[in-house]
Parts: sequence; structure tokens; C-alpha cells
Amino acid sequence: MKNFFKYTLISILLIGFTSCENAKVEKNIKMYSETWDKIINTGNLDLINNTNFTDDITLVTSPENIVGIDAFKDYYSNFLTGFSDVKFTIVDAFGQGDKLVKHWNFKGTNTGPFFGMPATGKTVDVDGATLVKMKDGKIAQEQDFMDNMVFLQQLGIVSSPENVGIIDNLYKAFGSGDIPMVLVVMDDHIVWNEAEGNTYADGNPYIGPDAVLKSVFSRIGEDHEYFKLEDIQLHDMSNNQVLATLRYDGKLKKNRATYNVQAAHLWTLENGKITAFQQYVDTKKLNDALKK
Repeated sequence: MKNFFKYTLISILLIGFTSCENAKVEKNIKMYSETWDKIINTGNLDLINNTNFTDDITLVTSPENIVGIDAFKDYYSNFLTGFSDVKFTIVDAFGQGDKLVKHWNFKGTNTGPFFGMPATGKTVDVDGATLVKMKDGKIAQEQDFMDNMVFLQQLGIVSSPENVGIIDNLYKAFGSGDIPMVLVVMDDHIVWNEAEGNTYADGNPYIGPDAVLKSVFSRIGEDHEYFKLEDIQLHDMSNNQVLATLRYDGKLKKNRATYNVQAAHLWTLENGKITAFQQYVDTKKLNDALKK
């Protein structure tokens, strides 16, 4: 009987302790979530103060930690000055004791300077997780984890590694005469510019794949006995751009004149689609061939 009462008392104490711990965690999550919602979504940086954060609030980061309320506020001000249309969502949060884990999502358009980098005008949509330490109901430490490469790619600062492969496949499709495959990788609103002085530049800029097909590709086919792209070399650039250096080898139907000229193509991509094209070519050689 004594053991029964002993174990019952222990169970009651454990249940009470667990209930108190759960209540503490829920209180910390509520405070934390509401604070960051107001800071980011309403742009209220003044909430980064010693009411909500400890005086030595620490953001664990590389190469060195951000420590103190003023430094912490300066760091996060970059997100509010750098982005508009901001939406910060805490997808989920859970914890144990004074430790929390949050899964978050950040959306926004980079319309202002961001950590000294000029605005790119790009929209970002990134997920991440943060390890949080609370102390006496205040936020004491944070450590963020996210795919920085994806973030930089979305900003246009670092190019997607898929870009070169997309352009390579485009040239292979063009070389085999598979024009539909070329058109399918173009954005619906692609802006296409032929080199100034080129006979096909009379309609610059061509907007959309249909315009490119009708006013560029079809005319090339009508004007030439053959038109080939040779010595293609692809160069990965920043801002999701790919530079192609190559040569045109062609023979005109009109006067049977041939030419072989240097050319360069600058491709701009976004989310796996080509949004812009700029041609550079030796237009003098092309025009000389037309005059023969």
C-alpha cells in the first residue's frame, strides 16, 4: 500500500511538472512568434529591445556572431530596407524548456540595398529553420539555417547551375532542326534583340516565342540554303546569364553568297526559362554577303 501511494505521488508530481513545462514552452512560442511577426511583417524594428530580447542577444553566424541589441537590430534592418512586399511566416514551432525550433518562410522583392548590394528586383521565396534559446521569457540566442545558394540564386547574385545545361540543350535542338524544343524553353514574354545593323533587327525587340519564330527563325530559313552554328562555347555568368561565343556559317539563297562570322549571344534566365536574348555579331560581314 505504501508503494502504491509513493508511486501515485510521484506520478502526480511528474504530471504537474510536465504541465508546467508545456505551459512554459507554449508561452515562449507565443511570445516569440508574435514578436517576430510584428518585427518583420509590420516593419517594427523598435521591438528589438530589452523588453523582448536579452541585452546580450546573440545571432550565431559566420565569420563572427552578432551580439547585442543594437547590432542585432542593424543586422535585421537589411531585410526591411532591402525587401518590399515582405511576408514572414512561422510555419511551425516547437520546443523543450527554454529551447525552441522554428520552421519559417520568407517572401519578398529585393527593391532596396541588401547588405551593401544594389537591388536586383528579384523575388525570393525561401524556407529555413532557426534554433532559439529563451531566457526568462526573452529571446537570448538564435541560429538560422537555410540554403544560402538557393537564396542567392533567387536574388540573381549567383546563377543557377542548370542554366548552362538549358542553353546547351537549346543549341543542340536548334542544330537538329527541333525548333519547337527551342521555343519551349522560352518565357512567354521573352525579350529578344538582334544585333543593331543586322537585317533581322528591324522589329527589335521581339516579344514572346511566336514573334521570335515568325520574325527571326522563319526569315533565317527562308533566306538561307543553310545556316549553321559552329564552335559554340558557353560561359556561366552572374545574374542568371549565360554568354555563348560561336560562329555563323551560312549560305544565302538570293545570291548564293557564303559567310562565316563571329557572334556572341547573351542569354538571361529565370526559373529555368529564357527571359531575354541579346545578339552580337559582325554585321558588316553579313551585310557584305547580302550585297554580293
